[in-house]
Amino acid sequence: MRKLFPLMLGAALVASTAACPVQIPKSNPMPKWNEDLRETSGELARRLNDPQVVVLHVGRDRTSYDAGHIPGARFLPLSAIVAERNGIPNELPSVQQLEEAFEAVGVSDNSRVILYGDLQGLLAARAFFTLDYLGHADHAILDGGLEKWRADERAVSTEVPAARPGSLTPRPRADLVVTAEWVRDRLNDTSVVFVDARPAAEFSGATPGDGVTRPGHIPGAHNLFWRDALISETDPRLRSPEVLASAYTLAEASQADTVVVYCRTGVQASHAYYVARYLERNVKMYDGSFIEWSRRGADFPVER
Repeated sequence: MRKLFPLMLGAALVASTAACPVQIPKSNPMPKWNEDLRETSGELARRLNDPQVVVLHVGRDRTSYDAGHIPGARFLPLSAIVAERNGIPNELPSVQQLEEAFEAVGVSDNSRVILYGDLQGLLAARAFFTLDYLGHADHAILDGGLEKWRADERAVSTEVPAARPGSLTPRPRADLVVTAEWVRDRLNDTSVVFVDARPAAEFSGATPGDGVTRPGHIPGAHNLFWRDALISETDPRLRSPEVLASAYTLAEASQADTVVVYCRTGVQASHAYYVARYLERNVKMYDGSFIEWSRRGADFPVER
């Protein structure tokens, strides 16, 4: 069994705010990252009128959208892109449902989709993962979301743009999603590293988490709480690639061929998925996540 090494990106945060810069482990080469997956406030402002750009505000409800959104942004409810299956919440729904949901808010094959939304971008990350799953080619998260947009004193609007349905051709990537059985069969596989995106108390089992029947985590997993990838709750921009890559290196992800992310139901893991994609890692999602794992039998062990 691989050595358990729970790690929080908060450790990298402490290092990054100290007098000395973050020390990247010597075994870690200069990190790679994909800036096409991260849109800045200034970049979006310059192309708001581009007809190929579709801006989506993702939320559980319309409260924050109706209070003021990026001009031209369309509202995408989280409920349109998740479903409950066999008692497990926040699973991927059918490809047809996803196609209809994204087409309804104007997404087409040639769209550049910019995502932002509630909960410091967490729900935008779920939409990002879903577009990856559908095989869409060009989508990114607005770095810092509406918080950074407002901080930059850019205009917001309460107008709801006219509906312009898109034309999307799904090319589902089933390889991005793994099952409990797939995970179980690779618990001792050193080419795979498991990243648990939940808070530390849920990872350790001190706090079970709603719906979790056996507290703890998947054996050998590493704890990288999704929110620690952000500068702060009030400034939800990504930390530097160097800080993010350092944390992933310490979590042994740089030595693994495949990163598998999970959380309680798959939403927090979507942000970890996004960070891994940003760092150009080969990443997969265990969408059933720990709420499913904890409900399985003894063949699916739990570590505390």
